[in-house]
Amino acid sequence: MHGKFVWYELMTTDMKAAEAFYTDIVGWSARDAGMAGMDYTLFSAGDHQIAGLMTMPDGALEMKVPPAWLGYIAVEDIDEVAARVGTEGGKVHRAPEDIPNIGRFAIVTDPHGAAFSLFQANGEPPPHLEQMAPGNVGWHELMAGDLETAFSFYSNLFGWTKDQAMDMGDMGVYQIFAHQGQPIGGMMTKPKEVPSPFWLYYFNVDAIDRAQSGGAKLLLEPMEVPGGAWIAQFTDPQGAVFALVAPKR
Repeated sequence: MHGKFVWYELMTTDMKAAEAFYTDIVGWSARDAGMAGMDYTLFSAGDHQIAGLMTMPDGALEMKVPPAWLGYIAVEDIDEVAARVGTEGGKVHRAPEDIPNIGRFAIVTDPHGAAFSLFQANGEPPPHLEQMAPGNVGWHELMAGDLETAFSFYSNLFGWTKDQAMDMGDMGVYQIFAHQGQPIGGMMTKPKEVPSPFWLYYFNVDAIDRAQSGGAKLLLEPMEVPGGAWIAQFTDPQGAVFALVAPKR
């Protein structure tokens, strides 16, 4: 499991509106997690839990941090990996701490400021869900501060390897990366018009165009990618950036 994305979390300003939006657009079911003293909603695809939903903490709102998705990457020893984040040029923003009966997590950023979370689970991992299964996250994309520096950072921490590299002309190289031989995402040096590095998550749906009917704002027009799939990028009604991947437009 080390180096595998295992959870996704949306921090937003309106939980009820976000729940209605994503259950409609992605097809997830939603239920309260039953966490004492905290409102936390679980999104599921069938019997598989995929993601969590929570209100943005007050500190983030005061800093004018926009709503955003956060990916959790599994590690074997979270304290050891969190310590290495700093030596590899990243930063630990929330030191490893326990989630009762679930595991330990930490929130970190890479050398250029893209945020993600480390996670060490208690007990056995959940049942496997195929990467391109409906409602799962089919692709993980990093708009990096610098491709080579970023790839080295993540490779050293998680053992990711380079897969196919695509020449995007003036946009530079799009580097597909793999976890244990399975391509799981891509990264590239961000365009100048993108204000800061970030991770973007692609949710598997049956068709692309329905998202705008739910109030999403289109960032990247639907386009066909190698393999015949269609992708598009959006912001949700509260402002969090997300993407969809589908077999048809």
